Amino acid sequence: MSSSVRESVVLPMVQPGAGSNKDPRPADAPPLGVLLVNLGTPDSPSTGDVRRYLREFLSDPRVIDINPLARWLLLNLIILPFRPKQSAEAYQTVWTERGSPLLFHGQDLTKLVAERLGDGHKVALAMRYGSPSIPDVIDGMLADGVERIVVLPLFPQYSSAATGSALDRVYQVAGEAWNVPSIDAVPAFYDHEAFIHAFAEVARPHLEGFRPDFVLFSYHGVPERHVQKGDRTGQHCLRKDDCCATIGPVNRYCYRAQCFATTRAMVGKLGLEEGGYDTSFQSRLGKTPWIQPYTDEMLEGLVEKGFRRLAVMCPAFVADCLETIEEIGIRLKEDWIEAGGEDLLLVPSLNSEPVWADAVVSLVNESKR
Repeated sequence: MSSSVRESVVLPMVQPGAGSNKDPRPADAPPLGVLLVNLGTPDSPSTGDVRRYLREFLSDPRVIDINPLARWLLLNLIILPFRPKQSAEAYQTVWTERGSPLLFHGQDLTKLVAERLGDGHKVALAMRYGSPSIPDVIDGMLADGVERIVVLPLFPQYSSAATGSALDRVYQVAGEAWNVPSIDAVPAFYDHEAFIHAFAEVARPHLEGFRPDFVLFSYHGVPERHVQKGDRTGQHCLRKDDCCATIGPVNRYCYRAQCFATTRAMVGKLGLEEGGYDTSFQSRLGKTPWIQPYTDEMLEGLVEKGFRRLAVMCPAFVADCLETIEEIGIRLKEDWIEAGGEDLLLVPSLNSEPVWADAVVSLVNESKR
């Protein structure tokens, strides 16, 4: 990687009630709800709590989108008898005194966003699976007099299994209220300047300190069928090698194409040199084909090309979690060194960095106008 990076555009710090953040609504207007939604986490790293979490998560037809009977058999006869113990051991490696990193980073972010938005807003964090649940959080907002909610799914790239499921649940719960609140959803922000700026600002000092000779952008994978189901024409997605090179009307909802767009934007912001980076996909489950290339299968080829110091960025995750800390920071690092690499750096995610809170405020403000 080049030792020099491009000059970045520095966004101003957001101050509550200042400039574009000033709330244009009347002072006596009901509070505006701001709902941040992430995927979820078990209540503890115990096998029982992990099993309950996985049951809720994997019962979602948007996650395992197969025949309901087949999904039930797969979940109850193959996954739940064995996977909870293995996953619990993995969760134990990332658990802290404050609990799950995904949860406490989300709580810290929520506090920072609330401070920046100021009075007249009710900012809350909910999880699609587990606690705090979407029904409990929305019920609390409505009890506080909220009549309109801006929902920000904390998934930069759109996927039906994450963004779609989160919004589906929000709409369902809100629709059950007698006085149904107005819902505004923040769209996927995979190449939004505020998001790219925030991730680059967090990553830059780590990259400069580590001085990698290769940067891998590793995203959570999805089954190939998920991408193809989003192609309304049935003629574009995964039909040719360069199908994700650009985004247009045909593939505007393509998760894989949005991931490549994130990489392109991040590369430009960080000033990475051609040949010194690539995009890959991790966390595949089962035997069906998932989108490629696979992160773990790229290691040997990179070593053969002479790369030794590998930095991995995970821009599908706005908070560090099991998939970043354990899967990349521990297991992939061990595999990299075993394959002949010298060292691997997991670049921290956005977590609750102030620059990320500023970006969230920008995204919310754009959607509430």
